[in-house]
Amino acid sequence: MTDKDTQHSEESHAQQPSDTAGEHAPEPARRKGIYLLPNLFTTAALFAGFYAILAGMDGKFEAAAIAIFVAMIFDGLDGSVARLTHTSSEFGVQYDSLSDMVSFGIAPAVVAFSWMLNELGRIGWAAAFIYASCAALRLARFNTQVDVVDKRFFIGIASPTAAALVAGLVWSGYDAEPTSHLAALAALVTALAGLLMVSNMRYPSFKGLDLKGKVPFVVLLGIAMAFVIITIDPPRILFLMALTYSLSAPAQWLWRKLKSIRHKTA
Repeated sequence: MTDKDTQHSEESHAQQPSDTAGEHAPEPARRKGIYLLPNLFTTAALFAGFYAILAGMDGKFEAAAIAIFVAMIFDGLDGSVARLTHTSSEFGVQYDSLSDMVSFGIAPAVVAFSWMLNELGRIGWAAAFIYASCAALRLARFNTQVDVVDKRFFIGIASPTAAALVAGLVWSGYDAEPTSHLAALAALVTALAGLLMVSNMRYPSFKGLDLKGKVPFVVLLGIAMAFVIITIDPPRILFLMALTYSLSAPAQWLWRKLKSIRHKTA
């Protein structure tokens, strides 16, 4: 082999890509996206909660209470849409939790304090903080237990229902003159809603409902009648519905305790 052939062979070898170098070459970074539709509803719920805070601080209590209920609608839609379209994600779960803290944790506490709790001074401040802190604890507990608890039940009342309880009371008396009795009632309802969120009482979650399946005609008729009843007096009807659901678990617990006492004394 001549020197010229040797030189040509070395140049050809140098120009060939190395298999080892190819194995260690960094792969291009993949851009991870998020699902638009469910997170769009979550953003709408967050906006409604943020607006409720601003409206409550500005003294627009009716608008603030309505905004919290609007946030509830969007919050219910984001989860349903994610399940129906198979677009659930870990990002969506965390984003929804942060949105819930604003819309159903901070917003009801701020609105209730601006509306009536400020009349009680430190007691009103404490009631508002009890609600906000319990909402944070309830959401943290829910996130850590979401994969281990029975999905048919909530452990403690859900934060949207607690928010409906407080917002329903504010909406029902948004134009009432501040009195010590009404302020005490507001403090009691606000603190109770917060404590029920961190209780160990079980509430039905209604997550087992099949939205894609067929239902009897009477079910659709019942839903239509429920809407008719709500439109008669929305603030008070919604407040009574939230109050009934909130007290259902304590009432069942008390009934079981009374039955147990009767059996022991019989």
